[in-house]
Amino acid sequence: MWQQNYTPLAGSLWLSAAVAALPIFTLLYLLGLKRRPAWQAALSGLATAALVAFFAYRMPVATILHASLFGAAFGLFPIGWVVFCAILLYRITLETGKFEIIKDSVGHLTDDRRLQALLIAFAFGAFIEGAAGFGTPVAVAAAMLTGLGFSPFYAAAICLLANTAPVAFGSIGTPVLTLSAVTGLPLEQLSAAVGRICAPISLFVPAYLVAVMGRWRGLRGVLPGAAVCGISFALTQLLVSNYIGPQLTDILSSLAAIGSLVLLFLVWKPKDTFVLQGNSPLTVAAARYSKAQLCLAWAPYAVLVILVLLWGVFKAELNKVTLVWNWPGLHEQVVQMPPVVASPTPYRAVYRFEWLAAAGTACLIASLVSALLLGMSLARFGRVFATTARQLFFSEVTIAAVLGLAFLMNYSGATATLGLAFAATGVLFPYFSAMLGWLGVFLTGSDTSANALFGNLQVITAGRLDLNPVLMAASNSSGGVMGKMISLQSIAVAAAATGMKREEESALFRFTLGHSVLLASAIGAVVVFYAYVMPQWAP
Repeated sequence: MWQQNYTPLAGSLWLSAAVAALPIFTLLYLLGLKRRPAWQAALSGLATAALVAFFAYRMPVATILHASLFGAAFGLFPIGWVVFCAILLYRITLETGKFEIIKDSVGHLTDDRRLQALLIAFAFGAFIEGAAGFGTPVAVAAAMLTGLGFSPFYAAAICLLANTAPVAFGSIGTPVLTLSAVTGLPLEQLSAAVGRICAPISLFVPAYLVAVMGRWRGLRGVLPGAAVCGISFALTQLLVSNYIGPQLTDILSSLAAIGSLVLLFLVWKPKDTFVLQGNSPLTVAAARYSKAQLCLAWAPYAVLVILVLLWGVFKAELNKVTLVWNWPGLHEQVVQMPPVVASPTPYRAVYRFEWLAAAGTACLIASLVSALLLGMSLARFGRVFATTARQLFFSEVTIAAVLGLAFLMNYSGATATLGLAFAATGVLFPYFSAMLGWLGVFLTGSDTSANALFGNLQVITAGRLDLNPVLMAASNSSGGVMGKMISLQSIAVAAAATGMKREEESALFRFTLGHSVLLASAIGAVVVFYAYVMPQWAP
């Protein structure tokens, strides 16, 4: 068995940490400076991690290979599986024309730009985030706002700012599921902790969004709408994440926000008039669809909610057919050493192929049921399936490569080295814990990838500083949501969805950067509060 060594270079923690961080610097350089595609940056980061593991940590080549493959396998299933099936469901609604009905039913409830932003960019975007994630909500919501007359720049900027509160529970809870798998911490506790960190910020994000659009004067005119949206979303987010689980948190929270806003629109209208620079006027059309048409259009997502809920209730039964095996060449072939663990401990590597119990399978069944409900032929479904596979090929490569990188850094000891270095921040670590998640999402464009990359580091550092490991791991995911708006992938998606000029992308980055740092700092402050002021409130 091979033993980990956390100071492999001349016994120096700081020199070893600098080398351990080379895969992260590789991602930063290729994504931030060279603007290379995410899949190329991820593969390059994985190659760098392999070189660091071999030359610096003296990890055997076979162990490097197995650790990378183990991570890649987890990246493809269950993570890549749920992403694929969620996008498949979305494309079925798109292909059958039902998504146009969904868009019109949401977009023509009000002609006020501020309320449209709350309804579409925040509430409906959160719904798409919960169902699909991985760039889909920004693309969908930004395209909808542009279709309603928003200027491309403001449509993109507003959707990037709005796509923050729901990110930690996106794609049917994938980021929290990944965090639990990487850290080994209980899923229920992590879900509860992320909800308790994010909910206080979610409460104010709708008002913040409107204030960015029109400052205090613009917010004052729709304060009831911002309050109803924030309270309904944040309260549902807190309750579902703590008492049901991460899979339905975004979906139910967004539905609560949408429903609350729709009810409010029936009894209240803003008295002032608001004009957003660069926007085209919008004439609100009369309702064109019957209740039956609306119900049919929304049916795929209703089926998804029901099935995911059933999958959670009957998970123990569904897991009876789960295939479990020890990963060959890796399971207990690596020994973790003090001070990361109390005594030398074999590092387990157990792969669970939850082919039936996975949330992605529930989503696949929802897609099949939806195809039948919407009258899609088998041949047409096959074409949509193939199109989705082609569309997501490089995304799946990215997920597999980033998870391979994360697992390799964990098994080689590089993550532990960085965690020991971060422990030197002492009492300030709860704040920097959130900022580390923020950095991870900026680098990878994904809260899921950031959790895979830094989740275990957070737990290791928490152990060194005698902090709550669940809180610190949850801080990584919660802080990461504020890095989403400045990730190059998100900016590229928003620009493409709105038809924005290529040269405006840098302006969009500058626009969102300050808001991103401010909101990430707010997350850090909440984590500090739980860590030192009210630790009994944390799971």
